[in-house]
Amino acid sequence: MDFQPTQDQRDLRAGVRDLLAGRYGRGALRAAVDGAGAGAGAAGGGGGGGGGAGVVDRKLWRELGEAGFFALRLPEADGGVGLGLPEAVLVFEEAGRALLPGPLVATHLAAGVVPGAASGTAVVTAFDLGGPLVAYLAEADAVLGAPAGAAVPAGRPVRSADPLTPLHRVPGGPGAPGTPGAPWDVAAYREEGALLTAALQVGSALRTVELAVEYAGQREQFGQPIGAFQAVKHLCAQMLVRAEVARTAVYAAAVTADAGEVAAAKLLADEAAVQGARDCLQVHGGMGFTWEADVHLHLKRAWARAEQWRTAAQAEELLAAELLRSSL
Repeated sequence: MDFQPTQDQRDLRAGVRDLLAGRYGRGALRAAVDGAGAGAGAAGGGGGGGGGAGVVDRKLWRELGEAGFFALRLPEADGGVGLGLPEAVLVFEEAGRALLPGPLVATHLAAGVVPGAASGTAVVTAFDLGGPLVAYLAEADAVLGAPAGAAVPAGRPVRSADPLTPLHRVPGGPGAPGTPGAPWDVAAYREEGALLTAALQVGSALRTVELAVEYAGQREQFGQPIGAFQAVKHLCAQMLVRAEVARTAVYAAAVTADAGEVAAAKLLADEAAVQGARDCLQVHGGMGFTWEADVHLHLKRAWARAEQWRTAAQAEELLAAELLRSSL
């Protein structure tokens, strides 16, 4: 069985990369960070996030809709592109690589369910953090899993590690103390949501490999690039291995849609994104901890995504249960 992307899939990925490079390059990313009220100073100080300016570019959101980003898996008869999960993970990988903010996964899952989601004229968020916290609430037109016509709930802004992932706490939200039920249940979307989030993590992990290698080839110490030193070589090699293993797992899970493989893919992708960003920081040295570097943005986004749809603990529990069942 050949698991290499087809020419059409490669063309799709290249098209999305070109679109994002032209519309959301580094300049747009940094402008979004500044606009979100991130401030200046060391990366370790936290980004703020909770009550800053909006970070979803509505014009770009509509352009993504026109390009079929959200309607990618809708049948052509319903105005979609008619593709499947393998193509979706390729597209989301590119969005992760670009650190594109916004509830991409929730809006994609809402296509065909929430009016305007498929075309990108609506921004749809979800209670995908396993509790009363929800991202992008102030910019959302709808919440995934809500009854038809339900208003977006009010929430209180809370501090977020990632300046481009603003968070709100919703009283009575899923997981809140005293809440009898889950009014915005996302259980039906959990597997696909976890897989697409894993694809975002893979894109971020691969990008941090590029950043580390690029910096290691430019920064010199003792008269030679730091990339010539064995310790730096090992860090970069380990980053690449983790990212490629995670990418393989994500691609395989996209083909099988098996819950266990999706859990494994999310687990590996979270590790690749978080640890890859940490190693990239090490390659950059003191420069990596400054607000001017992009590396810390990948780390903060990876932290946020690791809590979305399925955490490491939840993935481990699911995999352990499957192993137990198979051994009986």
